[in-house]
Amino acid sequence: MPNSRGQKDACDLLDADHKAVKKMFKEYEELTSSKSRSAAQKKMDLARQICHELTVHAQVEEELFYPALREALKETDLLAEAEVEHQTAKDLIAQIESMGDADEMFDAKVKVLGEYIDHHVKEERGEIFPKARASRKLDLLAMRDEIEARKEELMAEMA
Repeated sequence: MPNSRGQKDACDLLDADHKAVKKMFKEYEELTSSKSRSAAQKKMDLARQICHELTVHAQVEEELFYPALREALKETDLLAEAEVEHQTAKDLIAQIESMGDADEMFDAKVKVLGEYIDHHVKEERGEIFPKARASRKLDLLAMRDEIEARKEELMAEMA
């Protein structure tokens, strides 16, 4: 939800990542029913892209968004939980990245990662973002610019 001036803030930017990754997970799910070689390759490429996007997203949240929230909010339990969720997602990402698509656990791990990310996104959208927007101590427009710049750096490093 853009702010009163209609500009997108840091929460909007992070949520755009959520939507993009959710779309990739749906596409992956659709490919799992196909047995063709091209579908298997597309799944591998998509899984790599999902892992890449999530890695960058988690890093910008951990470097910029969460520390700013920790300083601005009284209640930080949600942030601690989000950081634990990030670590679990990173563990799954590392497992997926080290596997081949022939591994029978590959699709299952990608599916579980998707479910896990869905849960995490619901908490961010439903609880963390509203608290961030309600805080008078945060400049979410300036933070959006910082996050955008850092994302571009990280994407370039990983390319």
